[in-house]
Order: sequence, then C-alpha cells, then structure tokens
Amino acid sequence: MRKAGVCLLLLVLAGCTRDGQFQAISMWNESRLKPLEALPDRGEHSSSRAPVPGTVARGTPAPDDPTTNAEFGGKLVTRFPVAVTPVVLARGQERFNIYCAPCHSRIGNGEGMIVQRGFPHPPDYKIQRLVTAPVGHFYDVMTNGYGVMYSYASRVTPKDRWAIAAYLRVLQSVNRPVVPETRYREERLRGRQTGMGTRPVPPGQ
Repeated sequence: MRKAGVCLLLLVLAGCTRDGQFQAISMWNESRLKPLEALPDRGEHSSSRAPVPGTVARGTPAPDDPTTNAEFGGKLVTRFPVAVTPVVLARGQERFNIYCAPCHSRIGNGEGMIVQRGFPHPPDYKIQRLVTAPVGHFYDVMTNGYGVMYSYASRVTPKDRWAIAAYLRVLQSVNRPVVPETRYREERLRGRQTGMGTRPVPPGQ
C-alpha cells in the first residue's frame, strides 16, 4: 500500500507547475506548441520562427557568394569566379549538349532540333554582341532567361552554369561561318509577342 501511495503521489506531482499548483495537461516549461500556435512575444501564427538575420541554411551558398551571382558591384562579371580546367570544360560540354543544344545546336549556331520544329531561332554564339559579352551575361541568361528563352535555374546548378559559360567561350573560338543575328530576329520578336520567355530584352535583340 505504501508503494502504491508513493507512486500516486509522484503522478500527482508530475502534473504540477513550478509553483506547486496542479495543472494536469501543461508541462512545466510549456515546451509543447501546436503548428502555427502563437508565441508570447511573436503574435499570431508564429511558432515557426524566422531565421536569425545574416544566417544561411546549411548547404546553401551565401547570398554574396561569387559563384552564384552574375554581377559584382552592380555590373556583370568579366572573369570566371571558378577555375576553368579541362574537367570544368568537359562538364560544361556535357551539360550544354543536354540543356542547350536542342535549341542552340551542338556548335552554337542556333540551328538546333527544336527550332527546326518551329521554335524561334536563338542568335549564333559567334555574333559580335555575344563574343564581346561578359561571361556574367551567359550565367545571367541561364539563371533568369532572356527573350524567348526560359530560366534554367531550377534545372542547372550554379556550378554547372559557369561550366557551360566556359564551354561557350570554346564554341566561340571555333572557326566557322556565322549566322547573322538579323536573319531570325523577326521570329524572336513574334515569339515574345505571344508571351514566350521570362523577361524583356533590349530592343533590337
């Protein structure tokens, strides 16, 4: 009987608050929260606290990481933020052939299989405007889209975007005839008028 009485007393005490008052449901430290339950210092629907300012989620690059940004100081970068090695170029070629060649073709002249089936022709990579474009331009286009081209940010990682940009410089160095940019400009303009693409581009492109 004595043991049973002790056990009963312990059960009663387990439901008490720090000041000795009996509260059968709540724990001492009030640690249990329902989803979206209000916190005392946060107002309604605040049990999911916002990250501390300046913190970065594990596995996520910092916002100012140069390998994830096309711009530095408000201007497109002109130098690669990653080392351009044979391995990087090989990776860039592989990713280019998968994601870019269907429109741009494997040599980058804008005569890929998709455009042969009716999609607007992209410009040749060897036109003067793209040959002199900073490398950040190509990373930016892959990230945000350009003209009738949609963003590839969800399909191509930042590291692979730089690898592709590096491989584009190789394609631009190949000696071959250039497809004039004006040849398919009307196609691109009509495509934009139908709502294709993710953002506007300067007139004449």
